Amino acid sequence: MTAPTTTPTEPAGPQTSSDIAALGGWQHVGPVTRTFLAVLWRDVFTTSRRPASFLVQVIVQPLLLFFVFGKVLGEAGYTHGDFGATLLPGIMAFNALLVSLQNTAMPLIMDFSWSGEIEDRLLAPLPGPLVAVAKLVFGTLCGLFAGLVMAPLGFLVLGTTGWPLTAWPGVLLILLLGSATGAGIGLTLGTIVSPERISVTFSLVLAPLTFTGSVQYPWSSLDHLKWFQVISAINPLTYVSEGLRAATLPRLHSIPLWTDTPVLLLAIALAAAAGIKGFMARALGRR
Repeated sequence: MTAPTTTPTEPAGPQTSSDIAALGGWQHVGPVTRTFLAVLWRDVFTTSRRPASFLVQVIVQPLLLFFVFGKVLGEAGYTHGDFGATLLPGIMAFNALLVSLQNTAMPLIMDFSWSGEIEDRLLAPLPGPLVAVAKLVFGTLCGLFAGLVMAPLGFLVLGTTGWPLTAWPGVLLILLLGSATGAGIGLTLGTIVSPERISVTFSLVLAPLTFTGSVQYPWSSLDHLKWFQVISAINPLTYVSEGLRAATLPRLHSIPLWTDTPVLLLAIALAAAAGIKGFMARALGRR
């Protein structure tokens, strides 16, 4: 009489990030995709539970910029002509990049420091780099929303006319690329900056980023200030501002879309690569 033999059962699926990386194959794309979307949805759901604070972050500062630069200075006689039409794309670009940066960097800093929530995400059956990519996508969505919501507010406060439908594909493309750039910068800052230095770092990064990004003026207007024009050309926000102006106000001779697009793609690639590398270094350091 022979003893019964047991057949080892196959595991239901990869249980950890290393399992997925080791097994690979198209059969795991579905589970990984579902896990990725679940991790992304967690951030979206958390933000949706505090809509007031998010809307304050998105609306208050750019609304004040619209009012002061577009209305107060205009009524005082310091601006004239179609300055409001020139300002609107810059504020949209500024808001998209800034909100995406903040909503990527700040949660990461909290997750890696006192909340410890990053541990839950790293235990998900998802490769570590995709956890970072989920943060990038969430920040990009926040920035895209923040940029788009500025259009109706700008039309209302500044009294400018709406844009033709033919301008919106370029607007959406540049806003998407600008938001992704901001998210990439936020991912980098969120993984390399310690919590006690975040306020100083944000001051050192955001002020130059804002005031050299051609937000309040076209880049071409700096022809007689070449050194500052060169500095502005290094800032990715300049290409978001100019890209939106190229799509909506072609008569301004802004930096063309065929230049803005590859520059922003390069900025996204560099920022995302640095951010993901920093994220994995911090994640592995916690294990």
